[in-house]
Formats: sequence, C-alpha cells, structure tokens
Amino acid sequence: MKRRDLLAGIGGLAVVGGGAVVATRSRTEETVEPVTVRQLDSDGSVAGDLRVPQQGQPTLLTVFATWCSVCRRTMPEVVAVHEETADVQFVSVTNEAIGQTTTREDVADWWHTHGGSWPVAVDTDLELTAAFDVRSVPHTVVLDSTNRIVSEDQGEKTAAELRGALAKT
Repeated sequence: MKRRDLLAGIGGLAVVGGGAVVATRSRTEETVEPVTVRQLDSDGSVAGDLRVPQQGQPTLLTVFATWCSVCRRTMPEVVAVHEETADVQFVSVTNEAIGQTTTREDVADWWHTHGGSWPVAVDTDLELTAAFDVRSVPHTVVLDSTNRIVSEDQGEKTAAELRGALAKT
C-alpha cells in the first residue's frame, strides 16, 4: 500500500512540475518569421494581405475576439498607446471562426465601435495563432525591429504595461 501511495505522489509531483514548466516558459528573445493575415476594411485598416511582423519596425500585436469582455476593456489602453506612439507597427488580429458565428463585418463593426484605428485582420487559417502559440485572448506580443519577441503575455493590459513592453524595443 505504501508503495502505491509513493508512486501516486511521485506521479502527482511530475504533473505539477510539468505544469509549472509550461506556465513559466518564456519565448522572449525568440525571433519570429512573418505570417500573412487578411486585413479587413475598417477604421485605419484597408482590405488586403498584411505581413506580421514587418522587419525593420517594432510591432505591437494583439490577438482578440469580439466576444471577449477583457479584449473590450483593453482596447482603450491600446488606443491610448497607439495615439502617442510613432514608428511602431500596431496590428490586431482575431482568430475567430469567420463565417460561422462571426462575419468580417461583425469584426469591422466591433473595431469601429471600440476605437481601433490601426490595421485589423483575421487569422482564418490560424497560422499566426500557431506561430505565436496563442492559447487565449487577449494575447499581446511586442517584437523589436528584428522580429525578436521582447514581451508576450495573455490577459488585460494597461497603457503603462504596453508602454513598458514597447520600451524594450
């Protein structure tokens, strides 16, 4: 009986330890290859293909969903930083299933309603989602001009946090 308890305890520690490694892994310093997403026609955005990130310019990328209340609360913070920041590629991308429960028009309307004025795109084939290992929204990534990740995080962000991440570029 004691042997079984010991093995169960070791197994439990392995699961917890493995979870801690996944939870604390950092992708900062990793260089990312650009991905093409489909830009929507909306405020600050013109329909067509868009490469993210663009080499030679720092990038602030947010992945969001129109149904996400945290994304909605974060938008004014991103808007404020966008309005005061020059020479940074701002891009917001949704990985929602376009054409099923959400349309391109729904995303463009949400974008307009929440003050977006930089490129907004859809990741219909989930290539960007996979490249940045997006597991939940909102997901924010800041890259330097060489496409090296300098900051990556999930959840609500303040303008101060976004400025701090951009200062690393």
